[in-house]
Order: sequence, then structure tokens, then C-alpha cells
Amino acid sequence: MNSPHLRLLRLSDAPGVLAAFKSSPEMSRQGDVTDETSACRYVERLLDPELSHRPWAVARPDDSLAGLVAVSVDEQNRNGWFWYWMNAADRGQGWMRSAATTIADWALDQGGLYRLELGHRANNPESGGVARAAGFIREGLEREKFLVNGERIDVLTYGRLATDPVPEGPRLPIVSPSAA
Repeated sequence: MNSPHLRLLRLSDAPGVLAAFKSSPEMSRQGDVTDETSACRYVERLLDPELSHRPWAVARPDDSLAGLVAVSVDEQNRNGWFWYWMNAADRGQGWMRSAATTIADWALDQGGLYRLELGHRANNPESGGVARAAGFIREGLEREKFLVNGERIDVLTYGRLATDPVPEGPRLPIVSPSAA
């Protein structure tokens, strides 16, 4: 492919996961990945069908992993916790906004979910921009929820319902059309 795209995450993405975690100290908030073994474990957990994750790779034009958009599914309530991250080298190109919009659309349509939820640190406005571009509506503030380097950080919460308006804006093509 000649453009960024989405595809299902695969075990061979573990080196890309490790590279992303090494790309920024902020990635430590996404999990404990410090070497090849922990990167493989991270991917294996996301691919474990017992854990109800639906992980999508944000792939560069050469198909290597640039980022991840995932939904952790609560089947009983048809809800999903929506989350994403990007390798620091690939940020600022708009890929995550398009990827998050595409996967939120998919989750609320083909994925069979009714509600998606997400939260981001209030001191991370770029993440809020991704959420809003993907059609999420701000629902609240969790005061001083996280402790980061000795500082209490607020978290902004968002939701998107299947009945909410579908946002405008670009989407990324999904190369693996079959759902996780």
C-alpha cells in the first residue's frame, strides 16, 4: 500500500510495539513493555480471545506498525473502552485521528457495540483532539485521578453512542476487512 492503513494486530508487530514504547517516556502509561519478551506478551494479551480486545494496527505505507487503536469490549452491555497510542516518530500527521474515527465507526456498526468510552489526561490535549475528531463527546472530568511523577492529573472522559452523529473527516482504509 502507498498510504497508512488499518489492519488487525499480529504477533509479528511485537518489534513495532517495543519501538513505540521506547519512542517516548509517556508510553509507560500504556503498559509495561521494556524488551522483546514483554512486547510479545503485550501483543499476546491483546490477541487472546478470552480477554475481549479488538486491536487494530495503524500501519505505515510499508505495513509496519506505527500505532494501535483498540476496543476492550464489555459484551454484556455492548460497551467498549476505546484506547489508542502512536509511536512518537509518527505523531502529528493526522493518522491517529483518521484511524480512531474509522475504528469507532466500525465498532458502533459492524462491531455490534452501542457505546464507546475513553479517557485521557487533561494535560494531553492532542489525545482530546483525536477523541473529538472521532465523534466522541466530552462527558466529564475525573479530578486528580492519576498520579504521574508525584503530580495529580485530571482525566477528561468522553463517550460516543451508536445514535450520535457520524463525524466528518478522513478515514483510513481497513486492509483486513474481517473483524477481530
